[in-house]
Amino acid sequence: MNTGRRARPLDQARSLLFVPGNRPERFAKALASGADAVIFDLEDAVPAADKAAARLGIASQWPQLYGQGRPLLLRINAEGGPDWPLDLALLARLPGLAAVMCPKVESALTLTRLAEASSLPVLPLIESARGWQALAEIAAAPGVLRLVLGHIDFMADTDISCGADEAELAPLRFALAMQTRLAGLAPAIDGVTVQTDDAERLLADCQRARRYGFGAKLCIHPRQIDGVHAGLLPSDAELAWARRVVEADAAAGGAALQLDGRMIDRPVVLQAQRWMALAE
Repeated sequence: MNTGRRARPLDQARSLLFVPGNRPERFAKALASGADAVIFDLEDAVPAADKAAARLGIASQWPQLYGQGRPLLLRINAEGGPDWPLDLALLARLPGLAAVMCPKVESALTLTRLAEASSLPVLPLIESARGWQALAEIAAAPGVLRLVLGHIDFMADTDISCGADEAELAPLRFALAMQTRLAGLAPAIDGVTVQTDDAERLLADCQRARRYGFGAKLCIHPRQIDGVHAGLLPSDAELAWARRVVEADAAAGGAALQLDGRMIDRPVVLQAQRWMALAE
């Protein structure tokens, strides 16, 4: 169980913005986006023919990229392909890299092999039925910092078709939340919202993520950052309720009480305190 570690900025990052590794002209814009963390992507966003150039571009620009006060990550390609060993070799050329995002993880063995090449923290993407099946061992693997939901790939792998509320993926989100808790990890990270111009959809997706205990969301466009930060916060009504609960609890000296016809005991007070901490 990964408990007792000192908190790092990446533990608390709410927004993690992808930038394609083959688009160096976007690197500076991604760092200036306001995202809590930036992920330089070598996987899905980069065509096979451009992956070598992407590695070279990231390495050459790296001295100007890191050290600017926000965590930088690298999403490598999946184990078993020709780019896996080349991506692992790149890790040693990126000083200050905060973590590695590993796609399509389906076994703790993948993370063991990754740990043999690098001591960096790992964010494994759960993107398949096999990944879900191995979730407990993946979460407990050494070096894992946060679990990440890759629901688009998961739907492709399982032939699941989702409605707008993605209710079909509720068991998967619940499983990530439970394994996060059991393994003592930092809050899980929800997948992307593919609609980059739909503020209402982004808000709904963020609110759903927070209901499952997720603490962050992957982003694919800088315009999503502010919406993610706002959407992961408690609403004004929730905060007002939380303040009343905390104040009433203090006045009652910690004893159970009634507030607006609702019983307020220790679990409710703890939830109210968490909401207030999130807002701060």
